[in-house]
Amino acid sequence: MSSFTLCRYVHQGKGMLQRHQLLAEFDELFESDKEKYAPFEDILRAAQEAIVLPPWVALAIRPRPGVWDYIRVNVSELAVEELTVSEYLAFKEQLVDEHASSKFVLELDFEPFNASFPRPSMSKSIGNGVQFLNRHLSSKLFQDKESLYPLLNFLKAHNYKGTTMMLNDRIQSLRGLQSALRKAEEYLVSIPEDTPSSEFNHRFQELGLEKGWGDTAKRVHDTIHLLLDLLEAPDPASLEKFLGTIPMMFNVVILSPHGYFAQSNVLGYPDTGGQVVYILDQVRALENEMLLRIKQQGLDITPKILINQVVA
Repeated sequence: MSSFTLCRYVHQGKGMLQRHQLLAEFDELFESDKEKYAPFEDILRAAQEAIVLPPWVALAIRPRPGVWDYIRVNVSELAVEELTVSEYLAFKEQLVDEHASSKFVLELDFEPFNASFPRPSMSKSIGNGVQFLNRHLSSKLFQDKESLYPLLNFLKAHNYKGTTMMLNDRIQSLRGLQSALRKAEEYLVSIPEDTPSSEFNHRFQELGLEKGWGDTAKRVHDTIHLLLDLLEAPDPASLEKFLGTIPMMFNVVILSPHGYFAQSNVLGYPDTGGQVVYILDQVRALENEMLLRIKQQGLDITPKILINQVVA
């Protein structure tokens, strides 16, 4: 029975069991009779970890992406309790400190920061956060012309260390923005596509357009055309493509944990050096990509990359 499996977990003593360990015990007990206990096996396969504090076994179960359930089973009494996230974490902390629940615990509540932020409710949206936000934003842009003002205000406020980008104060309204973009588009089609943006930056500043649209006439024209399409008929694809052209990333911090990795008793083991070489190669590639994109956006900015190495 399933209680036999839980008893075997408890007999191993206090500790944390990973999914493969949970299934190994089950397979050893019911190798010839798995079909009879298939529902219990499904629970173990969905479990990500188990916390054992005799006579209790707590399971963190993930039945599908983005959905978690937490339960605690008293093996002696065969009593099952459903736990909240906080209760499960408090139970887990008792692995280190049995009296942790009686002490003051610092809690940081980040809920106010997410109060008005859209959240995906479907599992298929996990891993597609950018597309989800673009659909949400474009749906708001569809409501009325007034809904486009946040985009205008963002383009006017966008800067890097005091250097204004995209739009300046000459543009005060959506109508003024569309007028400036059309005038710029008319000028761009009259000059060679490979004309450097430095040759017409001053003319564009008089229209209200600053650096950041591109480094050549063709790239500037493509970006302006994207924004005109977005202002006329917002849609998620156009919004994502336009936001991808705006220069926004100039500084990157990389947290690189490295050392000797294993399940236990490895503190102080020497690092092979492979992780250090790997992260340095990745940083070089990232720096080259950032330099290329910044240049293509018509800017002369040197990106900064900070590597913080944490020894495991």
